Amino acid sequence: MVSRKEILDWCSQELALSQFRDFSPNGLQIEGTRDISKIVCAVTASQAAIDFAIAQQADMLLVHHGMFWKSEPSIITGWKKQRIQSLITSNINLVGYHLPLDAHQQWGNNVQLAVKLGWVIDGYSGEQNLLQYGRLSQPQSSKELAQHIARVLKREPLLLCHDPHQPVQRLAWCSGGGQSFFQQAIELGVDVFITGEVSEPQYHLAVESGVGFIAAGHHATERYGIQALAAAISAQFKLSYQFFDEANPV
Repeated sequence: MVSRKEILDWCSQELALSQFRDFSPNGLQIEGTRDISKIVCAVTASQAAIDFAIAQQADMLLVHHGMFWKSEPSIITGWKKQRIQSLITSNINLVGYHLPLDAHQQWGNNVQLAVKLGWVIDGYSGEQNLLQYGRLSQPQSSKELAQHIARVLKREPLLLCHDPHQPVQRLAWCSGGGQSFFQQAIELGVDVFITGEVSEPQYHLAVESGVGFIAAGHHATERYGIQALAAAISAQFKLSYQFFDEANPV
C-alpha cells in the first residue's frame, strides 16, 4: 500500500506536467481514499469503467480521458453527477493524464501505438511534440497498412487516399483526435498519416495531396498508453492493476 500523494508526485515528475498546456486537469480530479493498493486503468472515465473499478474494489481509477473539460458546462447534473457520485460513494480516486500521456516518449499513446504496430520512430514534431513520424520496417501499400492496423487494433480503419496501392515507407501519426495535424504531416513529406478520428476536409486533402489518411479509431489508438503508465506505476510502487477495455467504436 502506498499513499496517493506519492503516486501523484511521481507521475507529475515523470510525465513533466508543468510543460503542457492542456484543456483538462492532469492529475487528481476526484479525491478518494488516501492509501492505494489497487489500480484500475481505462481510456475514459465512463460509467462502465467506474462500475468495473468499484467491482474490483480499486482505490484509484487511472484514465487518459478524465471527467472535466474546459469546453463543457460547469454544472454537475445527469451523467456527470452519476459518475462523480459513484466514485465518491466508493471512495475511489479519479486520476487523469491527457496530453502529457499522449506525448511521453516511453509510455505515451503515440510511442505505444508505434510499438504495437511495429513502426520505427524517427522523431517528433507539432505543438507539444504531439505529432510523431517514422517509417515502416518493410514497405507496404496504403491498403496493406490499413489491413495490418485492422488486425492489430481489432477495428476496421477508414482509409482515404488517391491510390490504395501506393507504396508506403514514411508515415506520421497522432493518436486520438489528431486529424488537425494532417497538413503538418503532409509538409513532413510522409506517405500516410494515421490518427483516431476524421473530419470532412481530410478526404479532399488526402486525394489532392497524394498522402494517405487513416482514421483508426480514437479509443483504439489510445488503449496502450494508459496501460503502459499503469504498468510503470505498478513496478515503481509494487501495486496491482487491471485494465478495463470498453467496446467503443469511435
